[in-house]
Amino acid sequence: MNFHTIDAVELSRLIQSGEAPRVIDVRTPAEVARGTITGAMNIELSTLPARLSELDSDAPLVVVCQSGARSAQACAYLAERGFRRASNLGGGITGWMKAGLPLNGRDR
Repeated sequence: MNFHTIDAVELSRLIQSGEAPRVIDVRTPAEVARGTITGAMNIELSTLPARLSELDSDAPLVVVCQSGARSAQACAYLAERGFRRASNLGGGITGWMKAGLPLNGRDR
């Protein structure tokens, strides 16, 4: 593994500090419709290779999915392609909700 894992509290702190990394949600559009982290960009895991040019390989990225497994795959893929600042959100959206953090688009 050539990537860093952060937890929900650490990501929330980064977002609130104004130094938010780019959050990439690799879940399906149907999963994202149930709620995502505010400001997250949805790039479904299966489309990541085709959409790689939309990402800055020098910028800090945090990749999220439902549990942390698909985002770990995405981070490994990004690391192999020179993305040195990609981090995985450990526990995914499930961990984010367990930490009591809000999801955008939920409960509307």
